[in-house]
Amino acid sequence: MQLGLENKKKATWAAVLGVIAVLVFAYEVIPMFTGSSAPASDAQAAAPSLIHTPTSRTKVKPGKKAKVENLDPTLRLDLLAASEKTQYQGNGRNIFVSQAEDIPVPVAPGHTDPKKEEQQAQYQAPAPPPPPPIPLKFYGFASSPGEPKKIFLKLNDDVFVAGEGEIVDRRYKVVRITNTFVEIQDVVNSGPPQNIPLTQG
Repeated sequence: MQLGLENKKKATWAAVLGVIAVLVFAYEVIPMFTGSSAPASDAQAAAPSLIHTPTSRTKVKPGKKAKVENLDPTLRLDLLAASEKTQYQGNGRNIFVSQAEDIPVPVAPGHTDPKKEEQQAQYQAPAPPPPPPIPLKFYGFASSPGEPKKIFLKLNDDVFVAGEGEIVDRRYKVVRITNTFVEIQDVVNSGPPQNIPLTQG
């Protein structure tokens, strides 16, 4: 009994498949012999509305110029080169920050901009570094009363005797001698004179 039921199912499927094959054959093959088909005629009817050929005529109202479209597919290298040479020139405004632009205040002739004056007042040039200290030590007088002033100057283990205007160690000039200090200038660094006090012992 089961074998007969299976044969009936197979026969039913074979009949359904045969009907489908006949329908497909009729849909595909018969229009080729007759030379016309409904889908082809629909596509041809829709083609003029989608494709604009150079030979097609467009209705133009009187008094208006017809707009001619260039449908040439050739690559225009001159237009491409011109677009590559185009440079963007911004105005310096940051488009990512929401801010109102400052309205420039007119400045009378002979006067400076107060904003610039304020910026210049805020900016101060860095001070030059101080000159290195002179390593000489002043520890006594080497002159007798009535003679030009001379002093003892010590540099490490060397002792020098010098008067005003003389050079010590080919670098330090004695500018002025007083009772409590001596004024010496470093002529190599061209720095300002420095006061070296009198040391005892």
